[in-house]
Amino acid sequence: MKKILVVEDELEIRQLLTSYLRNEGFSVSEAEDGVAAIELFDKEKFDLVILDILIPKIDGYGVCELVKSKSDVPVIFLSALGDENSMIKGYDSLADDYVTKPFSMPIFLRKVKAVFRREQSTSNEEYSKICYKNIVMIPDLMKVTVDGNEVELTSKEFDLLLTLIKNPGRVYTREMLLEMLWDYNSLVDERIIDSHIKNIRHKVGEGVIETVRGRGYRVEKTDN
Repeated sequence: MKKILVVEDELEIRQLLTSYLRNEGFSVSEAEDGVAAIELFDKEKFDLVILDILIPKIDGYGVCELVKSKSDVPVIFLSALGDENSMIKGYDSLADDYVTKPFSMPIFLRKVKAVFRREQSTSNEEYSKICYKNIVMIPDLMKVTVDGNEVELTSKEFDLLLTLIKNPGRVYTREMLLEMLWDYNSLVDERIIDSHIKNIRHKVGEGVIETVRGRGYRVEKTDN
């Protein structure tokens, strides 16, 4: 059974989330502030953290950074802060997804299940690999290596890099990438693509993704 930590200071929302998640077969623990969340996270093993941003003591950004500094457990922000800067800051904190309030519970539950599908792996199964120069990507495991060393990408960073690498030479505009990789209902500015590209370059190498001035992004087409 997958175990989820729900961090939300509004009792009604926290109880609603807990009830729905438990009805879907998940084990759920609750925290109402950042300190309690970190204490619980250190004591128990969780498979996912659902995290509000405006919580007491340590805000959601701080909790996310602490979680990511000590684990690869996915984090979904659930926040009333729907402006571009807040969302960019959330993804820069290595969140795997960002959902704004008010939200649809059925859609949110599907996002939770999608995160778990990406995290699934079976040790004795063979997985397809996509190779580009010194980068190897294994989509089923959400795994990336550069020169044989594993690199941690958020789910959006992974999907973005995979899209480019699967189609070397093709130029993708910011609008195209948003339509392909973001939820239709998400109010996201195109500049969030630039933030993700910056993070990917930092992690896998500055020369991998090329900026095509006035058009968008691509990776260089190879002869292989």
